[in-house]
Amino acid sequence: MELHSFYAGTVPAAAADSLKKAARAYADTPRAEALLWEAHREAPEALPVYFSLYKFYFYKGRLADAERTARLGLDVASRQGGFPTDWEQLTPECTDWTAPDSPQHFYLFSLKALAFIRLRLGDVRCSQRILRKLAELDAQDTVGGSVISALAARVSARHSHPTTEGELHADRR
Repeated sequence: MELHSFYAGTVPAAAADSLKKAARAYADTPRAEALLWEAHREAPEALPVYFSLYKFYFYKGRLADAERTARLGLDVASRQGGFPTDWEQLTPECTDWTAPDSPQHFYLFSLKALAFIRLRLGDVRCSQRILRKLAELDAQDTVGGSVISALAARVSARHSHPTTEGELHADRR
């Protein structure tokens, strides 16, 4: 079977073709989405397919779909990497989190994406919990979780310190 390289791994040729067609059809949302799910049917264990799905949904502003597909990708990566699927149960010792081009690295990157999605959905607390776990697992910050952590801190500070009269009164309700 011929494999094609994408971010987060390789995919079989048929799935790679669907991913490339989806990228070209990005402006035609229904067609691009159908092609992404076609790639998923062709290669349901290929991590790049999940990456493509959650990025597509995120950029289309479909955050609930982005979260759902990011979580699906996390589940597949954890099975492939042989570690627990629940991110809250993970420890630095449960696997080699430093392995590049591995399910572990994909998991860390997708955990960062999940934190950003939760932040965009307005769930700052959940985002920060995920980011604390990410910092514990990725002490070298290889996936750039610190960038999202800084953003989450700014959002949290803005919500806890209202700056306008309207925000001040809204917090009292």
